[in-house]
Amino acid sequence: MLQFFKDPHYDIVNKRRISFIISTVVILAGIISLVVQGLNYGVDFAGGAKVQVKFEEPISAVALRNLFTEKDLGNPEIKSSGPREYMITINADDIEKSDAILSEALADIDHTLLQTDKIGPKIGYEMRSNSIKAIGIALILVLIYITVRFEFKFAVGAVAALFHDVLVTIGIFSLFQWEISMPVLAAFLTIVGYSLNDTIVVYDRIRENIKVHKGKNLSEVINLSINQSLSRTIITSLTTFVVVLILAIFGGQVLFGFSIAMVVGVIVGTYSSMFVASPLLVVWSDKFREKEEQKKKKK
Repeated sequence: MLQFFKDPHYDIVNKRRISFIISTVVILAGIISLVVQGLNYGVDFAGGAKVQVKFEEPISAVALRNLFTEKDLGNPEIKSSGPREYMITINADDIEKSDAILSEALADIDHTLLQTDKIGPKIGYEMRSNSIKAIGIALILVLIYITVRFEFKFAVGAVAALFHDVLVTIGIFSLFQWEISMPVLAAFLTIVGYSLNDTIVVYDRIRENIKVHKGKNLSEVINLSINQSLSRTIITSLTTFVVVLILAIFGGQVLFGFSIAMVVGVIVGTYSSMFVASPLLVVWSDKFREKEEQKKKKK
């Protein structure tokens, strides 16, 4: 088996304060951005009309946008979706007259409408609400699954890591004002599954090592388990990362949201499985041990 690390001995658990500080800073930056800038919702969640148009002659996005602004027809979002193809997004306020706006703007240029999607503001709000519920339900089911398969303290670490992954990814999307759409939501749910898979691999090794190395304390067992899983985790993450990075670079604007969410998610999910989920087991165990000691003292 290919190994990037031969017999590693990284002390990850005892450096947990550094990783917790890094995660806290990144999450706080994302929260501040969410408060100040909010999220850049696409048509799927904000409502509006999204039209894919193919032109007979090459035209730049700037020239295409000028066709709208020169006729005082607003300033729609325009993204390239292929050779001589553009995705034109008209906001929800103009959705009722989107057909007329498009016809007037493109009246003097040969074009073909390939696809038209219209979503009202009310439906967009409902989709946002349902999306939040979907992520919440997924996290609750993960909590139940990990509790049944391992122990409750493992479940707390896993769900905390998943919350961490989603918050960091959403925060980064807010910071860079990348568009949130249905494909991006699909990427978020994929990130939850990907991160959970990494975490379970490490948790399985921790459970095995707890039985084998009974004389060692929990911190030593977790460090040993993370180091034993390190090559497998890096190889799996690296192969996935390369694929989604290529998709983000060469997939065009239409696939950019999904692919960049996956790029961020793979990095964050790999980080959290080692530096968040596993060290939290030690924090949780220490808290309970302190409570037990306090109870004994009172007796």
